[in-house]
Amino acid sequence: MRSPMRPLDMKRIDRNAAYHGLSTLQLMENAGASIAHAIRSRFERGKIVIIAGRGNNGGDAFVAARHLKGFEVEIFLAGRFEEIRTAEARTNWEILKASNFRLTEIRDSSAMKVVRDALDDAEIVIDAIFGTGVTGSIKEPERGLIELINRSNAFKIAVDIPSGLDPETAEADLAVCADLTVTFHRPKTGMLLDAAAAYTGEIEVGDIGIPSLFEILTGPGDLEALLKREKTSHKGDNGRVLIVGGGPFTGAPVLSAMAALRSGADWVTLALPRSAAATAATFSPNLIVEPLSSDILCPDDLECIQNLMGRHDVTVIGMGAGDADETLELMRSVIKTSKKLVLDADGLYALDLPSQKEDLIITPHRGEFAKMGVEITGDPETFVMEFSKKNGFTVLMKGAEDLISDGNNLRINRTGNAGMTVGGSGDVLSGIAGAFYAICDDPVAVASAAAFLSGAAGDLAFRERGYGLLATDIIDKISDVLKQI
Repeated sequence: MRSPMRPLDMKRIDRNAAYHGLSTLQLMENAGASIAHAIRSRFERGKIVIIAGRGNNGGDAFVAARHLKGFEVEIFLAGRFEEIRTAEARTNWEILKASNFRLTEIRDSSAMKVVRDALDDAEIVIDAIFGTGVTGSIKEPERGLIELINRSNAFKIAVDIPSGLDPETAEADLAVCADLTVTFHRPKTGMLLDAAAAYTGEIEVGDIGIPSLFEILTGPGDLEALLKREKTSHKGDNGRVLIVGGGPFTGAPVLSAMAALRSGADWVTLALPRSAAATAATFSPNLIVEPLSSDILCPDDLECIQNLMGRHDVTVIGMGAGDADETLELMRSVIKTSKKLVLDADGLYALDLPSQKEDLIITPHRGEFAKMGVEITGDPETFVMEFSKKNGFTVLMKGAEDLISDGNNLRINRTGNAGMTVGGSGDVLSGIAGAFYAICDDPVAVASAAAFLSGAAGDLAFRERGYGLLATDIIDKISDVLKQI
């Protein structure tokens, strides 16, 4: 059996597969065929009752019904057709309706008796009520349907996960007790816990045609996982980012700050040398600027910066800072004392290697690796994996293909274009990473989402500006990408 996967990762892969051309409708077709294959390998004929929910889990079962010629199939929908939540599931319901399958919508309690009667003489019942996204207490009619399935003497097959079972923790208030669970692509982590065995029965993994590469390619699914926020949240709840840089260059940290704000950070503070602070404050009224004591970053500012770090969720450091000895000394101290940190540009040259700092993300390109004294040898993917593992932090290596790794996981980003060689585009990426790291503790997820968003925004800017695009054009397109998610 293939190694298990978190439900959130499977959701990300499904979304990214569609982005890369493998449609949800095709995946649903393959999933339904997998269910039918599992049944045909165990039964030659018989009556099958399908009890389906209103999401894609139900859609998978609708497809399975078409692949079960020779069986007597009856389908019950937990709710009304109008309540089916996805276009793909609706399409497959309509196909069954046009094909004269026996379809019943469970609109009220009176329909439960029809389900009970159908189950009395069924050899097989397919549970497709809930998928991996079940949350909260189970309400009617789903609760009653799960109870009917469990009381049935039919062979019980769960689609992807037994309805009601938490796919990550294996906790359940009420869940289907299946004889067989046909899950897709990989088993979900909770399914292999001891507590899940009473619910899953035998586990069969259906191959639905997702290429292995799609597990590591970035896409909109990486952003979806980071963009949820509570309606009751207040200012600061969705990320406070501290940007430390500037001195020789003022624009670089400002670009990072504006990118962080456009990426959803609630609060962004710029800690800049006094030579840059006054100028930076004029760029936008949205910026909070904290002037430091000198014309460059220096050790005298460490206490001030540490106090600011304590009031922010993440620190992004290095952009436009220069490589003066005092500046490098200050940045080394920040690296040692920080918690969540994004290190870019001149900050990279203050990093002592080897390092073991799990909450660090660095964002070098090949040239910056060379200035760090690091030689890239052999296959870039292997290099990034091995370098990350040796040092214990997460690397986002910028290039024609961005490579992201923490030493255990590898991700590849293919958004972006040659126009993004313009100065400042790396500063934009760092600001995006800072915004995401402020709300997420998984540095690989953060770096993957940041690389995708930065490149996708750059691609939109390139369509309008060509090779004349500016870093500010990339920032302007961040919102356009996020609105499409």
